[in-house]
Amino acid sequence: MRPRQFDLIAFDWDGTLFDSTALIVRCIQAAVTDAGGRLPTDQAASYVIGMGLMQALAHAAPDVPPSQYPLLGERYRYHYQQHQNDISLFEGVLPLLAELKQRHHWLTVATGKSRQGLDTALRTVELHGVFDGSRTADETAGKPSPLMLHELMGEFGVDPERTLMIGDTTHDLQMALNAGCASVGVSYGAHEPGTFAEFSPLHVAHSVKELRDWLAANA
Repeated sequence: MRPRQFDLIAFDWDGTLFDSTALIVRCIQAAVTDAGGRLPTDQAASYVIGMGLMQALAHAAPDVPPSQYPLLGERYRYHYQQHQNDISLFEGVLPLLAELKQRHHWLTVATGKSRQGLDTALRTVELHGVFDGSRTADETAGKPSPLMLHELMGEFGVDPERTLMIGDTTHDLQMALNAGCASVGVSYGAHEPGTFAEFSPLHVAHSVKELRDWLAANA
């Protein structure tokens, strides 16, 4: 494959940079049952990861009436906050990001997290100052709408053909496709990589090391 120059690289957060899929699944399941809904399967709960919070919870709890959605959101946040310090970056993420910064890429985040949740994570010492920009689902349209990427590209003056989206879900890859951007999938997050092909990612990486090697050779 001929290497391409990507000026802007957008990362999903949970499941791509952070090893948080299992925790999010458990929190979704707990929130739904707290609100009186049927327990979602692991597959159903993991499918909605990457969407905006309330969109995800409503999809995972089709039997919970809209009047209970505020409770759903409150219970999810409660359960997540009890364990948010238990999650960590995937091994190798920090060296990967440092190498990309050294090569003068704009590094951004496009996530289904809330602004408050993302800002809390970005204030940690290890990530302070790493990312140049970000968009969250509660301040713009959620995935797979292309608006997050359109706004980031507009902020940095980068065209779609010079933008790369990296994510672990079909929502991430569909968003990139909708925005006219290239994408790379990672198989170690929320969605099965067998579902990625229809979204035409340039590559599917099975570890952070493989992602780092691919980016060094092809981006």
